[in-house]
Amino acid sequence: MQHGSSGFSAAGLRRLRGVLERHVESGRIPGLVALVGRGGETHVEAIGTMRHDGGAPMRRDTIFRMASTSKPVAMAAAMILVDECRLRLDDLAQEWLPELADRQVLRRPDGPLDDTVPARRPITVRDLLTSTFGLGMDMTLLSAPIMGAIIERGLTPDLPEPMPGPDEWMRRLGELPLAYQPGERWAYQISHDVLSVLVARVTGRPFEEFLRERVFEPLGMRDTGFHVPADKIERLPVLYAPDPLTGEFHVWDEAEGGRWSRPPAFQGSGGGLVSTADDYHAYFTMLLNKGVHGNERILSRPAVELMTTNRLTPEQNAARNALATENVHVSFGQGQHGGWGMGMAVRTYRGDYAPVGQFGWDGGSGTSTYADPVNGLTGILLTQVGMSVPSSARLIHDFWTTLYQAIED
Repeated sequence: MQHGSSGFSAAGLRRLRGVLERHVESGRIPGLVALVGRGGETHVEAIGTMRHDGGAPMRRDTIFRMASTSKPVAMAAAMILVDECRLRLDDLAQEWLPELADRQVLRRPDGPLDDTVPARRPITVRDLLTSTFGLGMDMTLLSAPIMGAIIERGLTPDLPEPMPGPDEWMRRLGELPLAYQPGERWAYQISHDVLSVLVARVTGRPFEEFLRERVFEPLGMRDTGFHVPADKIERLPVLYAPDPLTGEFHVWDEAEGGRWSRPPAFQGSGGGLVSTADDYHAYFTMLLNKGVHGNERILSRPAVELMTTNRLTPEQNAARNALATENVHVSFGQGQHGGWGMGMAVRTYRGDYAPVGQFGWDGGSGTSTYADPVNGLTGILLTQVGMSVPSSARLIHDFWTTLYQAIED
């Protein structure tokens, strides 16, 4: 790549590679693919191997489990329906999701499941888009009955048993009370999977089919989907969840015969996608371009602006900030952005090297995907080390710290 043509300094990119190599050489990160883009130029590093004990080298087209970085990408499907007036922000969700009608709400989030009051109002599409419909994965309530019930019913990914099909999943969800009143506060994860069902019901098509036709194909995201076909499976590395005490590599998901080797019963936008650095770069570049890719418009400019700017009141956001700042041992420092848009975090204060306005998200499988409109920058960092240990979170931190120093102008 021509030095100077991309707005990164050659010395800065060398330093970035050195930092990435140091993490791989430490033995804690078997391999990674990093892509940085600015001013129409991209720079890619593929370092290390597909397995911790060696194996094939990482390549630019290695396919990774994107985990929660699925959220910002899958959100586009719902926003296309808002653009087309097939959904309105303040429509009642129960029109398509009758399972969410007539909700009961826990009197106290950590209280018994039968100690409830009626919801003050119905759940809206807006509540689902902003993760404020009243139920989620709350790391501060891990011992509470509601979290036990969510896990027991198989309503979240990453459990030993895969999630059931969409209708059964919604039925099980509908049996539970909400932890918070609709619109009261942000709660992680579950709203995104509800959106998968909502999009499928509004369009009358499988969620992935609609996403593929309207987002993946127009953007050239050929390797993005909810499973890896057999003819590409050798490009999928093993996913590790190292032992939190010893750091020993435990296989969480094999490639051959693993979870992503066949289509899932539930196409979950909360964490189900597999993809590549180039595919994600295409998506985040489209967001930077206010919804346009080449000469094709994927999303309207206002839809992108809604997704990529803060949508939360301070009260709604309090739980999110508490998780990031008071449970650092859970988040390893991730999530300290100040705001949340639709499907992604948005920086509303400068707490590190990234400026206000940067948007994107991280994934528990060791993935990090952001765009920065201030600097016209995209950064994608993909690994196969889950965040049961801080190794990938520290790598992500060092990647962004070093990348921001490489900007040359």
